Amino acid sequence: MAGLSSEEAAVRLKEVGPNEPVRRKRIGTFREFLSLFSNPLVIILLVASSISLTFGNWINASIIISMVLIGVVLNYAQTARSRKVIESLRKTVSLSAAVMRDGTWQELPPQDLVPGDLIRLTAGDLVPADARLVECRDLHVQESALTGESLPVEKNASPTNRDKVDDNSSIFLGTSVISGTATAIVAATGETTRFGAIALRLADKPPETEFERGTRRFGFFIARVIFLLVIFVFFANALMQRDLLESLLFAIALAVGLTPEFLPMITTVTLGQGAMRMAKKKVIVKHLEAIQNFGSIGILCTDKTGTLTKGEMILTGHIDPYGKETELPFILGYVNSFFESGITNPLDIEIKRAHAANPLDDAILRHDITPIEAFTKLDEIPFDFERRRVSIVAGTDGRRMLITKGAPENVLEVCSDMRVDSRVLPISTQDLDNCRRTFERSSSEGQRVLAVAYSYVDDKEKYSTEDEIGLTLAGFLTFADEPKETAAAAVRTLNRDGVAVKLISGDNELVAKYVCKKVGIDTSSVITGDEVDRLDDTALAAVAEETSIFARVSPMQKNRIILALKQRGHVVGYMGDGINDAPSLRTADVGISVADATEVAKDAAEIVLMENSLRVLHDGIIEGRKSFGNVMKYLLMGTSSNFGNMFSMAAAVLFLPFLPMLPVQIILNNFLYDLAQITIPTDSVDSTFIRKPHRWDIGLIRDFMVYIGPISSIYDFLTFFVLLKIFQASEQLFHTGWFVESLATQTLVVFVIRTAGNPLKSRPSLALSLTVVSVVGVAVILPYTSAGALLGFVPLPVEFLGFVAVATVTYLAIVEVVKRKLMRRLLEQ
Repeated sequence: MAGLSSEEAAVRLKEVGPNEPVRRKRIGTFREFLSLFSNPLVIILLVASSISLTFGNWINASIIISMVLIGVVLNYAQTARSRKVIESLRKTVSLSAAVMRDGTWQELPPQDLVPGDLIRLTAGDLVPADARLVECRDLHVQESALTGESLPVEKNASPTNRDKVDDNSSIFLGTSVISGTATAIVAATGETTRFGAIALRLADKPPETEFERGTRRFGFFIARVIFLLVIFVFFANALMQRDLLESLLFAIALAVGLTPEFLPMITTVTLGQGAMRMAKKKVIVKHLEAIQNFGSIGILCTDKTGTLTKGEMILTGHIDPYGKETELPFILGYVNSFFESGITNPLDIEIKRAHAANPLDDAILRHDITPIEAFTKLDEIPFDFERRRVSIVAGTDGRRMLITKGAPENVLEVCSDMRVDSRVLPISTQDLDNCRRTFERSSSEGQRVLAVAYSYVDDKEKYSTEDEIGLTLAGFLTFADEPKETAAAAVRTLNRDGVAVKLISGDNELVAKYVCKKVGIDTSSVITGDEVDRLDDTALAAVAEETSIFARVSPMQKNRIILALKQRGHVVGYMGDGINDAPSLRTADVGISVADATEVAKDAAEIVLMENSLRVLHDGIIEGRKSFGNVMKYLLMGTSSNFGNMFSMAAAVLFLPFLPMLPVQIILNNFLYDLAQITIPTDSVDSTFIRKPHRWDIGLIRDFMVYIGPISSIYDFLTFFVLLKIFQASEQLFHTGWFVESLATQTLVVFVIRTAGNPLKSRPSLALSLTVVSVVGVAVILPYTSAGALLGFVPLPVEFLGFVAVATVTYLAIVEVVKRKLMRRLLEQ
């Protein structure tokens, strides 16, 4: 079959649209811009500006609208930039499908598939569309995404009832190939597929991330504080029989001052820059929200191959059941690997590579085995993760030989005889013990062991697992996959920075323990898959907490282990690259895969590493923590000094005969304060902060407000005293003096709060320093300008500016003392 031509495919693509299960139409630029005004924080400001305009206060309204526009425009610009970056990054790990176009096989994006396309699939592929099988070989497909059934489904090309859900001659979008090969014709794409129909009905929304939950909780917290404070101020003014309009505008200005309106923009900028920095360190983020989760990982679960070890299998030996070197297991293993068409195994690759370097002539003569060209493949019983073995049936010299290769325990259970010194002997219980000691000895030295067995079988058309019985054990093949030189250092670094590494492997416990000992993972407790099955969820959670090595685990058992760790309150990352890793990648808080992983694994992961290395993963985690650290700086700033000034304002209305600051001045004060924080995303983050994973802590934010806010208020009241008693300030001078003092203290305090340590030893970014100093400079100069006069300001005495300088320095010193105690809690989470 020649498939479609490019011209015909283009016509069909135009008719049916791209092959996307739920086609998300991107809204236009103008509508996208308008959607940013729906943020609750922005709505508060828009309502405030509308009320100001209604009562003719156009200066207030102009400043508020300027604040809104600056925040929204910057947010939109950074969102658009981040979207382009993320899309370009995702393209570097994009999926592809093998499609016959113009008579040749081509790798095309799945979105370009149309009905009638001829596609080719092998083990590890995602099925890119609903299709009818033309031909297949030993095809097993995982359909759990559609049916919920955990076991793979065997497929065949014979016609069946096409209306049945369990149609075995069809394959469906969203499923994955576990083993075998297939050629199929695309029958449906996009929304017309079964997966597309389900997606349309559910209109599924991705689960809320830890970062989104934290942002939502913070929003509710701020809203409650704003509501209570504004209501208090308005009614306090009303009870004191002040002008209601003036009281309303003052309360609105207070609400504006308390609103962290730049939070969406700060968050977007910070995460966007984090994604770009991570990309430079070979870490690709598929969703911006995943960055904070990545930085919060406290437990990393990983397999060993390619991550802890080099991933380069070297054939080190071929021995008989008693450990004596012999060629037979190697020859039979080669025949099995040569004809196997299922899941690609690095051990098979090494067997074939070793064959090229070691001619078989002498071995063939010694063991009466004919050359590989004399073998003809007749059938295959594919590998699966329950049997842990694969068998092929080959014809040679007029007879049919079933050759089985797999995990020693799983091969031994179907053997009744063994071959030793050219003799076939029955396997006794003692022989089984000897065999186990043989492969366990190799395993304890860190070697991977495969058992090889065979039998001669009767002629028949199809063979199954029922034929894997009464085999003769030929011996064992041993392989070495040495730990990476960098693995031990990477594990130490992760442990130092608060990430516990746990090994979850399909290998036996001896190999797993050997590798872990080499790289520095705790080997005091090892749990096997069988032991996991005997534990209920509560017991497993307790055991998983204390265990670092899980061996001989199945995909379902991996899932249970990850869920158990999550139930204990941990943020769990899972690193995997195989077909059987996909469920665990989705279950973990952060799924991590690598660029050369199977399509299934890359699709399930949120983070893709361009290099399979724990060092690269560690670099990505640190960048995630830096991004979260800068978001936290903005939040802690807003809930400490800024809130302190707003509290002072609320309290001042109770004893001052006039408003402590005009509404327009409050709004301008908040506007300048927010401008000073715009460059926080450019700032560095303390090494002490990034040494531990952090999660949203509303309690810490509340403590900053409760403990540092009052310090700010104390200095505000001191300023009130100095202005009223020493300078005998008029109403205008009072407004001006407090405007300058409050803006100086609440803005410059960023140099203290930005670091958990000594601010004199932690240098802020140049951009942050310039914006903060510039804003304070504007506040000091403004009263001496005509614009200041328009806003109700008057020139300040030089002596008062001296007081502001001294007050600011002492205020920062006291905040530093309190901050250190509060930060100690954050660092000791």
